[in-house]
Amino acid sequence: MSGSKSSNVTPITPEAEVYDLMRPPMNTAERVRRLQAEARALAAEQIDQLETALLTAAKLAQEIADGGDAYHIGARELAGRLAEDLAAKAETLEAITQRTLR
Repeated sequence: MSGSKSSNVTPITPEAEVYDLMRPPMNTAERVRRLQAEARALAAEQIDQLETALLTAAKLAQEIADGGDAYHIGARELAGRLAEDLAAKAETLEAITQRTLR
């Protein structure tokens, strides 16, 4: 038969974990350590996303602060304060995460 073949095999991705089928099953302590490491990796990824979002918001706020008369004076002032605060918070978050990696 010709045509496309369907496959039930999941493609291997770089994120896929390879299991040694000859190794005995993990005990509970090993599973806990593996799951904790996985949770820490996911948490670090989400913190990176937050840092990126803060920096993006700080950049947008600075553009509004520098936007001139097209923006209401109150909006420009608030945006200026936000730009400084958000950038500082992103730096603090980066410092905290770097400290925990040591």
